[in-house]
Amino acid sequence: MKRIVYFVAAAVILGLAGSAGAGYPSEVSGRLVMTFDLSDHPAETTHLWVPYPVSDGRQYVTDVRVEGDYANAEVVTDRVYSTPMLHAVWPAGARSRRLTFSFRVDRIEVAQKDLPALDAPDAPWNPRDFALWLRPSALVRTSGVVAETAKRIVAGKTTVLQKARAVYEWTCRNTYRNPKTRGCGAGDVCRLLEEDPGGKCADISSVFVALARAAGVPARHVLGTRLGREDGQDVTTWQHCWAEFYLPGYGWVVVDPADVRKMMLKRGLGREDPVPEDLMEYYWGGADPYRVRLAVGRDVVLNPPQQGGPLNYLMYPYAEVGGKAVDWLDPKTFRYEIRYEQGEN
Repeated sequence: MKRIVYFVAAAVILGLAGSAGAGYPSEVSGRLVMTFDLSDHPAETTHLWVPYPVSDGRQYVTDVRVEGDYANAEVVTDRVYSTPMLHAVWPAGARSRRLTFSFRVDRIEVAQKDLPALDAPDAPWNPRDFALWLRPSALVRTSGVVAETAKRIVAGKTTVLQKARAVYEWTCRNTYRNPKTRGCGAGDVCRLLEEDPGGKCADISSVFVALARAAGVPARHVLGTRLGREDGQDVTTWQHCWAEFYLPGYGWVVVDPADVRKMMLKRGLGREDPVPEDLMEYYWGGADPYRVRLAVGRDVVLNPPQQGGPLNYLMYPYAEVGGKAVDWLDPKTFRYEIRYEQGEN
């Protein structure tokens, strides 16, 4: 009962409501169980960082459990984005290095359909207050081809909402999902715009974020993972990245052009097919409930700092053994599993 009250209140406060035409439930609940085993690596000092979910107006995280044979485990944040993460360490000589991290989450569908009219004037705002969400990162540039493309896209647009909508529509229509992309993609926007706009969610979301920032619209990546639909479902490779832009006088607005392109594939539509209007409209201010928000930001310095350079993004678990990064996309070297469970336990 407490969870139901919580989400009803959140929906009222944030102006969220289920989208009857999308076919999604307004709320889903379940448990994610992550198991890690780094025992096969050399018996050197081992660090593991895992994105750590927290409650907000769209998700309610409870019953967090951490078990394992680690020497120490802690929940910390990075210094720039305040992104929570679970950090565990095993000393040199430890032969067994296992950890289980699980949590229950209740998540609501997002449907921000109360946005102002496109021609409504901007509420007062100061770009300096959003400098973090306007600046470039290593792979999300705002100059060169990105600036040139953004200028063409938003020509004649005068408000934040008009610019964001133009960038969103352009991204939906000019990118495509490439199933052969490794992981969720690197999100190298200049390469995507200059060579081939195909990729997965991190690529397509990065195109939106970079173009929006180049057009003067604060934007950010939202890094997470999907929930399953069936009890016991293996969701190890179900990480997902979407985006948000800041609308003055309203707040952060969710957009997911990557899922527009993914749903097109599920409908049997190809790269050159027109983008269906229902998909375009649903993922403009909308997001299905089968996802968990984990982190934001790019070029992340973990806590404690990793040995290598800044992390492109913290969406997958990350580990270092003897100061060397473990390839989180190679199941032969980084053994972990994420499983979705239904029910209360």
